[in-house]
Amino acid sequence: MHPILFSIPTPWGAIPIYSYGVMLGSSLLFAWYFIMYMGKRIEGYDRDLLASAFTWTAVGSIAGARLLYVFTNLGSYDSVASWFDLREGGLVAYGGFLGGFLTALAFWRLKKIPLMPFADIAAPTLASGLMLTRIGCYLYGCDYGRPLGDEAPGWLASAGTFPKWNPEAYPNFACDQTVNGSPAYQHHLQEYPDLMVDRASSLAVHPTQLYESAAGLVLFVFAVWLLTHRKFRGQVFLALGGAYALWRFFIEYLRDDPERGFAFGFSTSQLVSLAVVPLCLIAYIHFKKRREETGDIELPPWALAPATSPPAASVSEDARPSKYKPKKVKKKR
Repeated sequence: MHPILFSIPTPWGAIPIYSYGVMLGSSLLFAWYFIMYMGKRIEGYDRDLLASAFTWTAVGSIAGARLLYVFTNLGSYDSVASWFDLREGGLVAYGGFLGGFLTALAFWRLKKIPLMPFADIAAPTLASGLMLTRIGCYLYGCDYGRPLGDEAPGWLASAGTFPKWNPEAYPNFACDQTVNGSPAYQHHLQEYPDLMVDRASSLAVHPTQLYESAAGLVLFVFAVWLLTHRKFRGQVFLALGGAYALWRFFIEYLRDDPERGFAFGFSTSQLVSLAVVPLCLIAYIHFKKRREETGDIELPPWALAPATSPPAASVSEDARPSKYKPKKVKKKR
């Protein structure tokens, strides 16, 4: 565990650089370059338009991720100002996905350009974000799993053991100074006091952060492949959303961190998954049917907009891929 990667010495004291913040920043940086490259290459978007769309979507994503975490842990905050302290994590992946989606939807509606072409381009970065930020969760020690059985292999038990912190090693870290332990260590002290006597680390648990990071890598590879083989716009976004929702529903049974929030016997993320899966399935069938009727995969994004010509601020003439040619779409009577 390395909740603080390193500190920057200054005349006013050392400035800690938090692991989670570094991984979150890395995920945003990767997403920026991916979207800027693929958006120009595949959809022919103007770079300025893509930059604006990415910026607003990223802000909405972080805001949504934080708001959902705060909503499920209101009792942990003593002031509104503490809601905005992201140094120690405190983001919910689903909140980020939903916040980013709603922000992107509003942005493209204002531009009068369909959302789904951009959503397909951005979808792989949702998976890469999961892959990178869960490494940050692992380094911090949050989002841990349930205790492993005695039959668990040694390497897995070692990967899922989180230490009691040395307060001298992290003097500026905002943990409970009466415990000085990782979140898993603190939780086990409360839940299993008899098993934690004289222990210098938590019980061995499922390293669910690493499971989810690996799942993010698999989903990213799948989404990139599907992006180059898609049959209709929206296919990548909806397929990835449904796949992630199924994964998240079942991985929650291995999670043990109490900050997730619960209702009706399910965690908050499981309840969201139960809504996301059918929505993605219904939307997938709808867009697939529309593609069969209109052949929209062969039309550029601006041809699907309500306007008959591309907005001046949306796509430049030289950004239009040469393979796109206007087609007449026959209306059914």
